Amino acid sequence: MWLQTSCDLEFDISAPAPFVLMLRPRSGAQQWIAREEYRLVPSVPVFEFTDNYGNLCQRLIAPPGAFSIRTSALVMTADSIDRAPGAPFVEIQYLPDGVLSYLLPSRYCESDHFGEMATEITAGEQPGYDQVMAIVSWIQNNISYRPGSSDSPVTAGEVNSRRYGVCRDLAHIAIALCRSLSIPARLVVGYLHGLEPMDLHAWFEAYAGGRWYTFDATQAELKGGYVSVGYGRDAADVAIYNQFGPAVYPVSQTVRVEHIRNEYILAIQRLLVHSH
Repeated sequence: MWLQTSCDLEFDISAPAPFVLMLRPRSGAQQWIAREEYRLVPSVPVFEFTDNYGNLCQRLIAPPGAFSIRTSALVMTADSIDRAPGAPFVEIQYLPDGVLSYLLPSRYCESDHFGEMATEITAGEQPGYDQVMAIVSWIQNNISYRPGSSDSPVTAGEVNSRRYGVCRDLAHIAIALCRSLSIPARLVVGYLHGLEPMDLHAWFEAYAGGRWYTFDATQAELKGGYVSVGYGRDAADVAIYNQFGPAVYPVSQTVRVEHIRNEYILAIQRLLVHSH
């Protein structure tokens, strides 16, 4: 399906503020970025780099006064999510080098505290994909998904204690449980078509059968419409912006995801062909 995604951020800056942004999705196996727009008002110099996880990041210094960041992308993404019941556990010695870091405890996913719990949750399941599905099912039955209930990231242990959280929190506890079983797992931040209430969204991927698979404990049924923007070990790696110096908070944040009909896409393609 074709989706038009956008994220608009408005700030009121009191002193020059360094930012590192993560707002550009990349083309990959599950999505193709056909067109994108990135506007800063007022315009300032921007330097782009790729971080350790392959995310596109932008460095800039926001000037004092009103400052806005407006991004949009036209994305072709999968109509459905790949599923693979029975996909086997991959033994550590056969994991790709780039996957190994997703086995370790991290700031918000203290997997070294979840081994006994994960073993109980997945008892009787075939190692690999089926264990991850059991973890997702357990979270859906035991951790309440409450959008807007938390502004700051909390650890998987805290989520387990209080038994509720936002999408990021549910992903954190799922990741911690997976890693405690030596299943690589990573956090993904991006967009989801049809999300209510609409906002940026977080889910997770787990590695089984030689590839990454998408999981989302906040959704009763996995469907298409996911657009990935950032990957990392946990929320510390995938903030859509990091700002340094005296704290600055958005005056407003507006997120949109719209389904674009094929006729509209064909019209755009014809215009592009004629323009050249």
